[in-house]
Amino acid sequence: MDQTASKRQGYIWNPQAETMSRAELTALQTQRLQQQVTRAYERVPFYRRQLDESGVHPRDIRALDDIERLPFTVKDDFRTTYPYGLFAVPLKDVVRLHASSGTTGKSVVGGY
Repeated sequence: MDQTASKRQGYIWNPQAETMSRAELTALQTQRLQQQVTRAYERVPFYRRQLDESGVHPRDIRALDDIERLPFTVKDDFRTTYPYGLFAVPLKDVVRLHASSGTTGKSVVGGY
């Protein structure tokens, strides 16, 4: 289906984002990755520690391929920082909480 027909049928929700060039998309994704890593580093002591121990600083994230340098967060990390240790905002700013049932161990809590 050509782009004009898909626009007519409403298949494009965000034309600016969904029709940008590959270079523009890569630049946007890189910028957002940098912002997320910086936010986590500045606001979440757990992630600051993880990044420091991995020898990675937010300014080191310059391209999408740099995502490979970031340490993984695993389910056990949620449990060891239970309940709110991975939140990037104060609890008063959390709108919704989700907690797993804990059938495989301690509950995992996520805030939104």
